[in-house]
Amino acid sequence: MPDTSNKGETNTRPLLIKGGHVVDPSQDIDGPASVLIQDGLIADISVGGNETGAPEDADLIDASGNHVFPGLIDARVYVGEPGAEHRETIASASQAAAAGGVTGFVMMPETDPVIDNVALVDFVRRAAADTAEVRVYPSATVTKGLHGTELTEFGLLQESGAVMLSEGKHTVSNNLILRRAMTYARDFDLTIALETNDPDLSSNGVMNEGLNATHLGLPGIPREAETIPLERDLRMAALTGAKYHAANVSTSDSASAISVYKKNGHAVTAGVSINHLSLNENDVGRYRTFFKLSPPLRAEDDRQAMIAALSDGTIDIIVSSHDPHDVDTKRHPFAEAAVGAIGLETMFAAALRLYHSGDISLSRIIECAAKRPAEIFGIKGGTLRKGAKADLFIADIELPWVVQENEIVSRSKNTPFEGSRFSGKVLKTLVAGRTIYTQKG
Repeated sequence: MPDTSNKGETNTRPLLIKGGHVVDPSQDIDGPASVLIQDGLIADISVGGNETGAPEDADLIDASGNHVFPGLIDARVYVGEPGAEHRETIASASQAAAAGGVTGFVMMPETDPVIDNVALVDFVRRAAADTAEVRVYPSATVTKGLHGTELTEFGLLQESGAVMLSEGKHTVSNNLILRRAMTYARDFDLTIALETNDPDLSSNGVMNEGLNATHLGLPGIPREAETIPLERDLRMAALTGAKYHAANVSTSDSASAISVYKKNGHAVTAGVSINHLSLNENDVGRYRTFFKLSPPLRAEDDRQAMIAALSDGTIDIIVSSHDPHDVDTKRHPFAEAAVGAIGLETMFAAALRLYHSGDISLSRIIECAAKRPAEIFGIKGGTLRKGAKADLFIADIELPWVVQENEIVSRSKNTPFEGSRFSGKVLKTLVAGRTIYTQKG
């Protein structure tokens, strides 16, 4: 499968990162270590006080007092290019990713036109090679035009570089089409990643159904709008033997259903957005449209269930669900505002809240945001093993900072974390051994 590289040349001079606390779940490393980079690859990693034997002419990064992590891989990122470049381009999304320690992301196919053919996959790959600082991995649609009726050419899309198949925010409603799609994807060893949302049950809703929605006078979306199509998808995956990924779950019932199929040995995985790990329906407050998401922010019990499911392995990965919108689509009455929020820059910092609260270990966070996405979607990354690509970031996991609109790198500013206080900041991001981001100040 073609691999999308970031623009620019790799750093040909040896580079030694020393003094840092390395966390790499792929090697069970969680302690002091030195990392030697040469020709864009990890040349050596020495745990403890041992040195790597770096050449005398090696450049040095002193990571003392900080942590070193494999670069994050965000498996759910919406980009405006092509068709809505005013919201986000591949270049601007990559810059936002670098600021958040994300060295690679899977680009969702809901563009204009949608990514449903080889030419558009090739366009994304070429645009990324020319303009992106990080690695960009295209996905492609399951059905042509997202119409849910005619399957795309899975094999050709895979050959051209698509790492997964998805309908974006849409659900494949026709069961026969879904069965054919999963059977077809199984034969190509491709993962189908679907958002589970019943379009009829959720059609009029704008937030989680319950007392809060009633109090605000807003139509609600029941939890069943997620669980009913999820259970259908899980059954279909079991029937066909396909690799199925529940892209963005949000309820305790969803976690329970996924757990059953995992225990029965089916090839199912699941993701959760950082928003649904960090926020709940109360954050909507007085009609705050930056908190209008899909799926909607749920009750606190569901948020706690998502944290527990991530901790015990029922949920495999954390995603940002980065979905940029401009003021023209967000500055509206809540019911009329666009759905979605940006998150590339804040995913890591928000996830650290779970570490600081004692809910999830630091190693598990990195596993869910780097190692497992690489494994699920067949991406070479998420590790600091010898010979791997030198994609990594350095962070101060205690550094306090406040999210401010004027410091957001993304072209759109619709973050639900505006004004939030975080403990933990990315200081430096490297791709292929080349520094692509350094924290100012």
